[in-house]
Amino acid sequence: MTELQAERRLEQALSVVDVSDGAPSGERIAAILYQLLLEVVQRHHPEIAPVLSGETVLQNAAPEVLSRVFQAHGIWFQLLSIVEQDAAMGERRRTERELGEQAVPGTFANVIAKAAKLGVPAADIAEKLGRTRVRPVITAHPTEAKRVTVLEKHRRIYRLLVELEQPRWTGRERSGIIDQLRDEIELLWMTGELRLEKPSVEQEIAWGLHFFHETLFEGVPELLKKFDRALKRFYPSENFALTQFFQFGSWIGGDRDGNPFVTNKVTRRALRENAKASLRFYEQRLFNLMKSLSISERALPPPSGFREALNRALSDSGDGAGIALRNPGEPYRQFLYCAHAKVKATLALYEGERTPGPHYISADDLISDLAVTEQALAESGSVGLAQDLVRPVRFAVEAFRFRTQRLDLRENTTKLTSTLQALWRAMHTEADGEPPAVESDEWKAWILAELARPRIGPPVYRALPPEAEETLGMFKLARDRDEEFDREAFGSFVLSMTRSAADVLGAYLLAKEADLYHDATRVEACTLSITPLFETITDLRAAPQIMRELLSLPLVRRSARMQGGVQEVMIGYSDSNKDGGFLSSNWELAKAQDKLAKIGAEAGIPISFFHGRGGSVSRGGAPTAQAIAAQPAGSIQGRLRVTEQGEVVSFKYANRGTAAFQMEMLGSSVFEHTLTLERAAPALRAEFEEAMEALSGASHAAYANFINHPDLLTYFQSASPLDEISMLNIGSRPARRFGARTLSDLRAIPWVFAWAQNRHVITGWYGVGSGIASFLDVRKERGLTLLKRMFAESDLFRMIVGEVEKTLGMVDLDIAREYAGLVYDDDVRETIFGMIEAEYRLTRANILKITGEEEIAQRFPAYRSRLETRLKTINKVNREQVELLRNFRASTNELSKEAFKSNLLLSINCISSGLGATG
Repeated sequence: MTELQAERRLEQALSVVDVSDGAPSGERIAAILYQLLLEVVQRHHPEIAPVLSGETVLQNAAPEVLSRVFQAHGIWFQLLSIVEQDAAMGERRRTERELGEQAVPGTFANVIAKAAKLGVPAADIAEKLGRTRVRPVITAHPTEAKRVTVLEKHRRIYRLLVELEQPRWTGRERSGIIDQLRDEIELLWMTGELRLEKPSVEQEIAWGLHFFHETLFEGVPELLKKFDRALKRFYPSENFALTQFFQFGSWIGGDRDGNPFVTNKVTRRALRENAKASLRFYEQRLFNLMKSLSISERALPPPSGFREALNRALSDSGDGAGIALRNPGEPYRQFLYCAHAKVKATLALYEGERTPGPHYISADDLISDLAVTEQALAESGSVGLAQDLVRPVRFAVEAFRFRTQRLDLRENTTKLTSTLQALWRAMHTEADGEPPAVESDEWKAWILAELARPRIGPPVYRALPPEAEETLGMFKLARDRDEEFDREAFGSFVLSMTRSAADVLGAYLLAKEADLYHDATRVEACTLSITPLFETITDLRAAPQIMRELLSLPLVRRSARMQGGVQEVMIGYSDSNKDGGFLSSNWELAKAQDKLAKIGAEAGIPISFFHGRGGSVSRGGAPTAQAIAAQPAGSIQGRLRVTEQGEVVSFKYANRGTAAFQMEMLGSSVFEHTLTLERAAPALRAEFEEAMEALSGASHAAYANFINHPDLLTYFQSASPLDEISMLNIGSRPARRFGARTLSDLRAIPWVFAWAQNRHVITGWYGVGSGIASFLDVRKERGLTLLKRMFAESDLFRMIVGEVEKTLGMVDLDIAREYAGLVYDDDVRETIFGMIEAEYRLTRANILKITGEEEIAQRFPAYRSRLETRLKTINKVNREQVELLRNFRASTNELSKEAFKSNLLLSINCISSGLGATG
């Protein structure tokens, strides 16, 4: 294609951008971006433009040409995703314009309107609002294959698309926006896709805070405003007390489970960076507010209470006369000047500097100053200014305080046990021998005895080894929070690989050694929330008994009551799926939640759940509203924490409109679930439970037979880019927790990532077909009738079937067979691939029996269209990747091996961009 042809195609694309009847369609915008990309490619590498446009097929290309082809395809997938986000936002806006905000699913207006229509009393709304707590937790799990600099360019492209859709522009101005889009795409083309080095934890901290600066600092206060507006509209005679129910958490810099690069020094730095991010935001907002509120006291005399507060602020500032002189007759500006100066001084402290004048001791003091300003304006008659200008800033400080996000600490039981054993040795002499076996009653008895023993002053035992001292130092860092950081700087301590009550009690003991108890003798209650994490199927089944035992202990009960009256439990989707398969994992998670919720109710200590979800379906990444609706009745009760990992963070929070909707959908879904706790009749629920138990058991058996096959690891390593994925510098954490080379030790993320790359995608469907087949073999037509009824009436079963359908759409057995060709052992290849092929066909056939459809995922036309748009290109890249894997593994020449490696990693990036997820 010549440059002239490219220009003509662009002109044709531009000619359809007519916004006189509303925003241009997603297809039109996609056509524009495609032509702009084609133009950029034509200018820089004309030889690959025909490949991108589909006019020629790539054959025997040189490595440098192939790398550019992968880059072009990858950029196109990224641009498509941006268009789809923009189009979805446009569709929501059109619905709101035509039918009203209450007609948009996922909004507070939609939920509150339905509640009002059903006659839900205002008192019920108020009671549930008072205990609603929603906390997304951003993690640095290595599933984000895009660099931050690329994300920033995506953000600018999104904003330019929003501008392009505005009807006010002239043709000349619209052409200018098109030019800017072309420039951003060209910059994207010339920006390296791959990280040359693994990111440090410090870089991951900056990556996480990037989203607050771009969208979340502004978005969270707006979220509260939307909820307030919905309540006032549908319950106009009521006055609800809004609380900061939506706050963010983080694992970045605090999650040391299997990551040797997260140290106490790094955690301390993360806390400081979190604090500085929020303070910089307040500094700017207060400066803007100070500029805006140039209110003369002659035009609007302030109330006497505000005048007293101003006099105190001027007196405390050390420069009261100077401030009054700079802002004569403008009391609000004077007051905000004092607040702004105190925020700057507070920020300087976190930056290691000290400035003259007072600083804020606590975020509560800044909240108080903003409340004083807001109240004064309202009392003086300027309610609009109070609500529109001051209240959003107060809401922001209430949400983010001096910490931006609550940082969780996480470590596994292996490390904690090692530290406890070191503690035992330090307390005993060599003559006492070695510590009791960890699984023994003697070990638990020792922990319980130490927890009950009053402890005043510093320890009197011998020094601990450096590694144990580092682990204990993590708890000591949490102890120092009130002296150095915001009182809410930390969230909880998450204990990975929890297998027993003794494991959890060991964490309580280390907290005691770090003086994290509220009483002087350190026996009453722990001030740090200890959250056990149950990950595998075995762990989930053991969780109810473990929590029953823990909640029977006065120490745990007192601690839970002091920490808000609830006991948090984290459940893992990734490892339970890797351990038991998709259907069994979802059922075991639902059962565990149901049992744990009942145990909490019996103990008088409600259990709240922290959901360890990933981005892909097999790691719990179902659509937000659907996933929450499918949770067992009574398991949420207004409280939900959920991890937001890797590419999910950039997908949800990189753009302002998308971020606003994603947060509102999460918050409204939790509130709606809480309003409708009992949705199923007990008899109907029992019948469904019995069927799910049978389905899960048979599915788990088939899946276990597959993953326990002695040749599976050999097949998996050869027929996928499992080992090569580790060369992608997409996270600071190693792929294996302890460095071993076994399937059981492999983390869930690379497990899912590699099965997606080779188009087997077994993590989202394997075992489901066998489970259904076994059920129907026993129950015949009666069983099929029941499954169809469950599909219609059970949120959980319908979600499982739907996500299996979507996953099956990504499977391509022809391409999978080409990956299988990388396995040199014929018997291994034919055996394992034969199992996969048979289970795939069984799953596909049985899913269609239940849905009654002719095609898989027929009821998801938008998803099918999105996938089909990409699959033709993804398939080509998959086939190129097979050859790259073969050549890379066979190459002995370092120069050629490096060339193959670069293209191989680009192919991994390209496929993950096309599929929309990595792990």
